[in-house]
Amino acid sequence: MTMTRIVKPIALGALLLSLAACGGGGLFVGGQGDEGQEGTGDAPKATNSRVEAQTGGSSLWDLFRKQNPDVTVAVNRYLWNGTLDVLNFLPLESVDPFTGVIVFGYGTPPGGGRAYRGTVYIKDPALDARSLVVALQTRRGPVDAATQRAIEDAILARARQLRIADRKF
Repeated sequence: MTMTRIVKPIALGALLLSLAACGGGGLFVGGQGDEGQEGTGDAPKATNSRVEAQTGGSSLWDLFRKQNPDVTVAVNRYLWNGTLDVLNFLPLESVDPFTGVIVFGYGTPPGGGRAYRGTVYIKDPALDARSLVVALQTRRGPVDAATQRAIEDAILARARQLRIADRKF
């Protein structure tokens, strides 16, 4: 009887300690590699909380932290609408405005005979070519770089037209 009173708390404590070690941030504070950061002559390293904020967190407790309500979606609306205008001949399969990904199914352009499908990723709120990633393919495989560049240029041109038209109002 007394043996089970001792074994149960010890087993529970060991279970909790092993679960806490799964977080990778150390048992109590700090984490791995915090020892000796000062005075090494290297550039200052990010604190544990800053690293977690950049990577989205890595422990179970990050699920319960309060989310920042001021965070907005970082997708350029002109690139978004320009993409939908230029590739309107392709059927939409999936749209995620929070990540900036638009997935199109197979479709044939007007006056063309080859079916295309594509995925567009808008990764930055700037109206810039670096913000736009277009991946096109045919049923035989990926398209050549010139075709992909032409689609990107058409999307960028349409996005600039939309921005100019929006400033007139």
